[in-house]
Amino acid sequence: MTLPAVIFDLDGTLVDSEPNYFEAGRRLLAEHGVDDFTWERHRRFIGIGTKETLEALREEYALSASVQELLDGKNRLYLELARGATEVFPRMRAFVELLAKAGHPMAVASGSSREAIRAVLAGTGLDALLTTVVSAEEVERGKPAPDVFLEAAARLDADPADCVVVEDAPPGAEAAHRAGMRCVAVPYLAVQADDPAFATAGLLVRGGQSAFDARAVMEWLTA
Repeated sequence: MTLPAVIFDLDGTLVDSEPNYFEAGRRLLAEHGVDDFTWERHRRFIGIGTKETLEALREEYALSASVQELLDGKNRLYLELARGATEVFPRMRAFVELLAKAGHPMAVASGSSREAIRAVLAGTGLDALLTTVVSAEEVERGKPAPDVFLEAAARLDADPADCVVVEDAPPGAEAAHRAGMRCVAVPYLAVQADDPAFATAGLLVRGGQSAFDARAVMEWLTA
């Protein structure tokens, strides 16, 4: 029997990096004269790629800087924060370790920059187990398009139908569905548990990280 390949989103799924992304975005916008960016506004972009987020913010705030300049600035600020401290969700670390022990192929497919992904994985020690990485920088379209997941499957030499995506946000769950992959949805924001995109997930952990059971998900994965 072929073991399913497991493709992880990074931010909000494996690690609690959203506070760092919010702070990096707040500082970036402050550098460009915007001083009213709040967590509530940041929440609208959870699960959406950094480039797509900055394109929307550039238009919303009529920023004169190019998208590339904003990307460079946010990556710089985020990396300063991420290298200082990024928390791995303990139950996700346990899940990754169980998968590795069982021999499942694994990858990370994220909307973050490749540099940011590598920095976070190295800083948390997850790079020892998660060696295949795809950034939205490397594909044509970010989530909710399926491109990052399809590229991850290709690098793992896995059929999309044999892949399972682990995601925390509706755009990621939609991307997994469009890629023809099963999805384990672990909502980062409890209020998003009823989002229609999560209805396509094969397994919805409505309680989020606090309700995630690595062994139970392993059993579902191989059933």
